Amino acid sequence: MDYSASITIPHQDGTLAVVTGASDGIGLVIARHLARAGAEVVLPVRTPSKGQAAAERIREAVPRARVSTRPLDLSSLASISAVVDSLIDDGRPIGLLVNNAGVMQPPRRQTTEDGFELQWGTNHLGHVALTLGLLPLLREGRARVTHQTSIAARRGRIAWDDLDGDSHYDAMAAYTGSKIALGLFARELDARSRAEGWGISSNLAHPGVSPTNLLAAQPGMGRQRATSGRRVIGLLSRAGVVNTVESAALPALMAATDPAAQGDQFFGPRRTVGGRPVRLQHLWEPFRDMHEARRVWKVSEEQLGRRPAA
Repeated sequence: MDYSASITIPHQDGTLAVVTGASDGIGLVIARHLARAGAEVVLPVRTPSKGQAAAERIREAVPRARVSTRPLDLSSLASISAVVDSLIDDGRPIGLLVNNAGVMQPPRRQTTEDGFELQWGTNHLGHVALTLGLLPLLREGRARVTHQTSIAARRGRIAWDDLDGDSHYDAMAAYTGSKIALGLFARELDARSRAEGWGISSNLAHPGVSPTNLLAAQPGMGRQRATSGRRVIGLLSRAGVVNTVESAALPALMAATDPAAQGDQFFGPRRTVGGRPVRLQHLWEPFRDMHEARRVWKVSEEQLGRRPAA
C-alpha cells in the first residue's frame, strides 16, 4: 500500500543532504523524495556505475533534481576518510545525513579492509566514522542525522567480549549487534549534541520488513542466490502484509524532515513489520540503556582511533 501521502516533506531548498546506501532500494527512495523537496542530494556509493544509474533514475523522476555521487566503501576507513575530505574541501554545510546503508548476514565470517567483522565494521563503525568525520559540516548546518536500524534490534545484545566474531560467528547475531550499536550511537550523538551545543539532532528509524536487496543474491558477499526469506518477504509485500520498498523508506524520511521531530526519537511503521509511518513513543529494550550508549561511543572511538572533530 502507498502511504506516501501520509507524510508531508517540507521544502528543502538550500539543504545539502547526504544519503548512504542510495544506489537502490530504500536509500534510493529517500534520496528521490529529498530531491523532489528541493534538497541537493549526494549519493556516496561503493559502485560508481550503480551510483550513476541511481542518479539518472532520480533525474528522470525529478527533472530539476540536483544529485551527484561520491565514491564510498563503508567497509574501508580509507574510503570514508576520502569522502569526508572531499566534502570538507567543498565547504558546504550539511543539513541532512541519512545513515541508511548496510549489509546483512554474509553466510561466512568476513572482515572489512581494516580487520573488523563485516557487519559491525560496515553497518555500525563505517557510519560512526562518517558521522564523526563530517561533524564540523553537520554542526555548521545544524543537521538532522537519521540512523536506519532494523527490527532485528528489537531483541538481542552486543557481544562485547567478541565484537568481531573471532570466537564464534553467528551471522544473525552479528547483524543484530551492529544495528543495536548504531541505534545506541544515535542516542549518544543526540545527548552529546545537547550537552555541548552542537546544534545537531539525531534520530532513529526502522523500515519494518520490505523486499530490499539485503537478502538478495550477493556473490561478492558469498551469497550466490537470494535467501528463502527474501522470496517470502516479496510475496508478503505484494499481499500487503509487510511494507513495499517505497513505504519502508517513509519512517526515515519522517525522522529526517518532520518539523515536529525533536531528536532522540524513534520512527517506524505503525505495525512493526509495516504500515503507515509514525513517531514511536517507546524505544526497544536494547536501545534504552544510556550507559550502553556511552560505552558504544567510547569503544567505537577506540576502534577507529579517533575522536570527533568538534
